[in-house]
Amino acid sequence: MAIETELKLRLAPEAVRALSRHPALRPLQRARARTTHLLSTYFDTADDALASAGIALRLRRHGRHWLQTVKGEASAPAGSLSARPEFEWPVAGPQLDPQRFAATPFRRALAKAERAGLAPRFTTDIVRRTIPLAFADGTNARLCIDVGEIRSADGAAPRRTAVHEIELELETGDTRRLFELAATLAGDVPLAVEPASKAARGYALGRAQVEVPLHAEDAVLAHRARASTVLAAILRSCLAQVEGNARGLVDGDDPEWIHQMRIGVRRLRACLSLARRGVGAARIEPLRVEWRWLAQALGPARDLDVFVLDTLPAFHTAATRSSHAPILAPALAVLAARAADHRRDARAAAKAAVGSARFLRAVLATGALAAALDRGGDHDDDRPRLARGARDFARPLLRGRHGALLALGAHLTHAAPQERHATRLAAKKLRYATEFFAPLYRAKRARRYRQALAAVQDELGAWNDVSVASHLAATLAGTESAATAALAGWAAAQEAARGEALARTWSDFAGTRPFWTHRR
Repeated sequence: MAIETELKLRLAPEAVRALSRHPALRPLQRARARTTHLLSTYFDTADDALASAGIALRLRRHGRHWLQTVKGEASAPAGSLSARPEFEWPVAGPQLDPQRFAATPFRRALAKAERAGLAPRFTTDIVRRTIPLAFADGTNARLCIDVGEIRSADGAAPRRTAVHEIELELETGDTRRLFELAATLAGDVPLAVEPASKAARGYALGRAQVEVPLHAEDAVLAHRARASTVLAAILRSCLAQVEGNARGLVDGDDPEWIHQMRIGVRRLRACLSLARRGVGAARIEPLRVEWRWLAQALGPARDLDVFVLDTLPAFHTAATRSSHAPILAPALAVLAARAADHRRDARAAAKAAVGSARFLRAVLATGALAAALDRGGDHDDDRPRLARGARDFARPLLRGRHGALLALGAHLTHAAPQERHATRLAAKKLRYATEFFAPLYRAKRARRYRQALAAVQDELGAWNDVSVASHLAATLAGTESAATAALAGWAAAQEAARGEALARTWSDFAGTRPFWTHRR
């Protein structure tokens, strides 16, 4: 068994030649580049049982030879970087050799799929230029430039999607070299994140799937893992959500893309804040600057989405029932028009930021940090802190944030706006920390605490939305507008109406025992 570790990025079609001639490649190239034609067919059952199990089964024609490949599910993928088990054998001809299945850990799933009936699901037709690379530290890798297409196996009218991408595949050595080279190339060549493998795109093409926004998922953590390993896994989990929403945000108009991207960036910034306890500031601060920049680009777009799609319709419904409705109507029309214009501009700014080389370099630099954490850290000074058990690392952090929130929320229902805002931020920080480290503890105990904390944050978030709405109305229509004054009054009424729910959720949270205090 081999572990295939590769960094995959989309490449603009017009930049293929420029990339292969990039000056950064010349001192690294250890042998002549080769160009090959790769025609690969992927097999599965009619209900895609192998794909559901995270298995890819491929038969590839490579020149005059045939290769049969089985790949397992990627372990802790971070979007564009993946590491997955790979088994490959030469076979006699264009037919699968089921006897090879027994040599893999997936033999039961493969045998069951064979009995159910394996058939071609899609084909990849790729011209690949491979450049062997050798780095100064002894790391060896391959740069593969792939141009071609993926075709569904639909007979007379197959669906197709073009492929223009690069794969930086590690042979031996340090994964960080892949990120560093990719960042150098991205400074001159239009590249973009590509979280999906060719197999994933082939299955999506065959099913005619529509891409949907990617939500946050808990990282898979071992209870007895070191702090460095756990921080790396959490960082990759956050990064995967950011990368998984990038293309949809740039190409689509569904507000959920921006919402999920913003959540991913917030989680990523929270993870970097936690990592400061184990990694030197010189390594963390440049990344925090970059992700703060993206957060600032996404914030106005998300705030205006909520204002235009949620707040204004609710306010308009309430306003039409008022005796002042005829007077408010012209002012409301002006406010709505200006909000739509600003929303369009904010969305364009968010798309430009996520589609920029700066965004890609931030992704790559963060991926390099995760790779460094996997190795125990970059510097000797960091290693003792990162070598601690993950729960020993997490416990004082969680305890401190829990105590800070309890202190801030002691008089929450009667707090001034500034105090309530500070409480909301503290709740958010604690929620991210609990989401990150909860997999280290028993799920049932963690679930109760997480649910109680989420309810508090949701109530505080609803309060913040109406507070932001008042500020936006004043900015868009002016403080003298009748719509601004009316919306401010409506927002105040909304805040007052939520007081009882906020008091109830806070009481429930304050009485919930923290999951990290239990003995296993």
